[in-house]
Amino acid sequence: MRAVVRRSGQLVCDEIGTPTPGPGQTLVKTLLCGICGSDLHALHYLDHMVELTRKAGGRDSMDPKADMVFGHEFCAEVIEHGSGGGRFKPGTRVVSIPMTFGPNGFEAVGYSNTFPGGFAEYMALTEAMLLEVPNGLEPDLAALTEPMAVGAHAVLQADLQPGSASLVLGCGPVGLAVIAALKLRGHGPIIAADFSPARRRLAEKLGADVVVDPAEGSPHLKWKDFGVPASLAEHAMARMSGQLKGRSVVFECVGSPGVLQSVIEGCPPGSQIVVAGVCMEADKIEPSLCINKQLDMKFVLGYTPESFAATLHDIAEGRLDVAPLITGKVGLSGVAQAFKDLGDPEAHVKILVDPSMA
Repeated sequence: MRAVVRRSGQLVCDEIGTPTPGPGQTLVKTLLCGICGSDLHALHYLDHMVELTRKAGGRDSMDPKADMVFGHEFCAEVIEHGSGGGRFKPGTRVVSIPMTFGPNGFEAVGYSNTFPGGFAEYMALTEAMLLEVPNGLEPDLAALTEPMAVGAHAVLQADLQPGSASLVLGCGPVGLAVIAALKLRGHGPIIAADFSPARRRLAEKLGADVVVDPAEGSPHLKWKDFGVPASLAEHAMARMSGQLKGRSVVFECVGSPGVLQSVIEGCPPGSQIVVAGVCMEADKIEPSLCINKQLDMKFVLGYTPESFAATLHDIAEGRLDVAPLITGKVGLSGVAQAFKDLGDPEAHVKILVDPSMA
C-alpha cells in the first residue's frame, strides 16, 4: 500500500506492506486524516518526544530511528476483521481513539513502528476502540472528532463556575476546539487572543465574545470589561463584599517558552490556568507569584473515551460546527508540502490527507 513514511527526519511517499488484522483487530481503509501539530513537531524532534515520554514513565515503544507512518485524526471504512471480530459490516465508516493493542501491549496509532497511522491507505485498528460514524456524517467532518475532543476534555477539566470568564491564548486547532467547547456548554464570556488575523476571525466565528491581537495590547486588560477584579486589592474587596463572580480560567494553548510565566503575571488572582499547549522545552516560572495570587494550575492531555464519543455525536448532531477549521486537502504525495504550508497561520488551520487523491 502507499503511505507517507517518516524516514531519517524526512517524509517519503513509499510502498509498504498492507497490515494484516490480528485477533480482535479490524483492517480499515483510511478515508481522511488530519495533520496534527504533534506531527509537525515529531517530524524533526521525535527523539526528544520519546525522551520526555520515558521521563514521564511511559512505555518505551517507539524507535525514532525506524520508519513510522504518522496520522491519528482519522475517519476510515471497515474492510475486514481478524479472528474474533465482526461487530461492524464491511463499508461501515468509523472513527477511533488512536490506540491499538498488539503483541507488545498498547501502542499509539500514528506514533508506532508497528501500526501505521492515517497517512497510509490502510490501518489495522483494535475493533473494541471503533465507533460507527452516525447520521451519515461526512468523513471530513468525522475526522475532526479527535482534535475537537482535545478541546472538549480541556473544558471538562476546568473549574468553570457560573459567571466564570475565560481567556483562550492561542487560536490554533487546540485553542479553537476549546472555544467551541466553551460555547457549546454555555460558558462565557470568552476572550480569545492570537497574533493571526485569520485565526482571530475564526475564533469569533466559533464563539469568542472578544478577540485580541497581543501585538496591540495584553489580553489580560480585557478582564475588567467583564467585572473580573484584576488586582489583589480588587479581588479581596470583591470577595469581602460578596461581589466575586465565578473564578476566571485561562486556557494556555500556545506551548511556547515564556507564555506560562506571562499568564501567571497577567491573570487575575484566584484564577485557574489550564495548560493544553505542549511546550517541549524547559521553561521558567516564578512560583511566588502563583502563591501570592493563589493560582491553580492544571495540565491536561488528550481526552477520555466518554468525551471522545460525546464529541463525535456533537459533530454529527450539528452542535459543533467543525467545517470552518478545514482549510485544505491533499493526497499522500502532497503531505510533505502540507507540513510546510501549515506554518502559515493566515492560510491554514487544518489540512486533511485523502489517500485516494492523486
